[in-house]
Amino acid sequence: MSRYYRLLLPVLFVLFYTAALAQDSIVYTYAWKVTSKKTAEREYEISFSTAGKSGVQLYAPGQDIGGVASTTLVFPDSGISILQPLRISSGNTVEFVSALFENKVVSVIEGPAEWKTRIRFRDTVPGTLQGNLTYFYGSKSDPNEFNQDPALAFNVTLEGGMKTGPIKVASIDIDNPAAPCGDDGTTHKSLFTIFLLGLLGGIIALVTPCVFPMIPVTVTFFTKKSADRRKGVSNALLYGFFIFLIYVLITLPFHVAGKAISPEIFNNISTNVWLNLLFFAIFVAFALSFFGLYEIGLPSGLANKADSKSGLGNIGGIFFMATTLAIVSFSCTGPLLGTLLVGVADQGAWPLTVGAAGFGIALGLPFALFAMFPNWLQSLPKSGGWMTDVKVVLGFLELALAIKFLSNADLVKQWGLLKREIFIGLWVLIGAFVVLYLLGLIRIAHSTRVKKFGPLRIAFILLFGAAAIYLVPGLWNARLRLISGFPPPRNYSLFPPERKALFEPIHNDYTGALARAKAEHKPVLIDFTGWACVNCRRMEENIWPDKIVDSLMRNEFIVVSLYVDEKNNLPIHEQTVERLSNQEEKSIVSVGDKWSTFQTENFKATSQPQYAIISPDQVLLTKTKYYTPDAEEFIDWLECGLEAYRGDKEPGTRIQEPPKNR
Repeated sequence: MSRYYRLLLPVLFVLFYTAALAQDSIVYTYAWKVTSKKTAEREYEISFSTAGKSGVQLYAPGQDIGGVASTTLVFPDSGISILQPLRISSGNTVEFVSALFENKVVSVIEGPAEWKTRIRFRDTVPGTLQGNLTYFYGSKSDPNEFNQDPALAFNVTLEGGMKTGPIKVASIDIDNPAAPCGDDGTTHKSLFTIFLLGLLGGIIALVTPCVFPMIPVTVTFFTKKSADRRKGVSNALLYGFFIFLIYVLITLPFHVAGKAISPEIFNNISTNVWLNLLFFAIFVAFALSFFGLYEIGLPSGLANKADSKSGLGNIGGIFFMATTLAIVSFSCTGPLLGTLLVGVADQGAWPLTVGAAGFGIALGLPFALFAMFPNWLQSLPKSGGWMTDVKVVLGFLELALAIKFLSNADLVKQWGLLKREIFIGLWVLIGAFVVLYLLGLIRIAHSTRVKKFGPLRIAFILLFGAAAIYLVPGLWNARLRLISGFPPPRNYSLFPPERKALFEPIHNDYTGALARAKAEHKPVLIDFTGWACVNCRRMEENIWPDKIVDSLMRNEFIVVSLYVDEKNNLPIHEQTVERLSNQEEKSIVSVGDKWSTFQTENFKATSQPQYAIISPDQVLLTKTKYYTPDAEEFIDWLECGLEAYRGDKEPGTRIQEPPKNR
């Protein structure tokens, strides 16, 4: 066997050497110089120049030669658009009839040549531009010779582009800012507030057609089945407890996932495009079901199994009865509970559990109370036409929520499907349809003719009518304080933005903001935000327009907004795997990956909005600030940051007290 190897090695050497020589002669046929010139914001002119080669002709760009483009320019970054194809800027052009290409007139360049193209970046401009240029050439002495060099892989520096830098910045010390003003923790909803919201959602779910008729049936079952009334009451209490327990157990996987996966998982859940689209589809399906187009039935196997287990008696049977209720009522409770959980998902696992607990208590407690006091059942209104009205109104509300989830996905992907005016217009229509339905002017499903207008019906007519009227100015992009944060932002509009009225920070260009801050001797105000962040929009619509806040942000700071849910991919050369402070590795692929990791690594938070004030040398000047609905409080914090910057040009100097209120 060794003899064959000795014979084979010289042959392989000759083959590889010959291939290397051939490759060498092809690669260096043309030597190119690639340069860039900035022509406008996010627009660049890219030049390709070569000294040419004696006896060789370069096929000019923009030709179809034998069904093949004479030049091809490809950029791996999908955010680049070519404004002007490759064109000849200089060079000695010669035309001749080529027999090789069926006597077609072709254009070639002899000697030095320069080609140019113009490109535009959709969003962030990278520090360098990568691409591949493919071209053809031939022999001046032999017109039938037609060759192609391997694609020219180029990498050119861009003026003003975002330079790739480390995610973790050593000079940012979150525990030792120059001034003590700011927040010590997030200002999300308190657990008590979340519990109350869950309780409210459960109370609303009680009067839905899926749950309300079950109260007298279930309570009567427990009180009459047991000869001992005390036993029947205890079983009903246990039934109510199991309802509560089931809703709490739904959130258990989030506690497990939260320990096993990065802390950004909860923020990713609430801003995930596909999850928002899934909720949109589910809510539309439930709404159409409530309108009577079809009935949504749970899987028969699952329902039958739960129902059969409920006949076991004792604790196991009661638990499966509670499970059956949770499954059967999902078409009514699912949208209510789902909206609550998605709204607090970015706060972690415990807020999810607390919200679900409040929801479960509100659903389970009435069963226990009515079992203890069965005479109360007589005071319950009988199921009838009013239940159909509740069902239809819920259907309209679910359509409104479906539009919100679709809007979240649209904002994150920037599709432009639901601009602010379209979103508000759909909500106005939904409010109008609810009013028309409650007035009896339109009928849906099995609704009966309205015979009288009770006080409750009139109250709901006035409520939905007032809401629809309040939204109408939003069709002209007016500010709507009461619902700020829910519709798309005012700059995501069908109308041209009011440049003077709407302050626009630097978008996702952190390096550019630092460079500008150094040039203008100003501190940097970092705005960690997200396309689907409700509280971010509330700050932008209610606090930023304040005259003092607006003046400070425009004149005293360099403000940069970093979108943690931006789904556009980074340029290829910026995509990397980052080792985090906990020694785990994370793939940085999208713009959102970069900024969410930058936030967690340097500012120890995953929620938005979060504001940070740093010096141009990246020294933290204050504690960070979260959602602040009080303009005065936000102004005090901004002025504290300014005072820290002016008095702390060297790290280590600390300001003891924040500035006083004006």
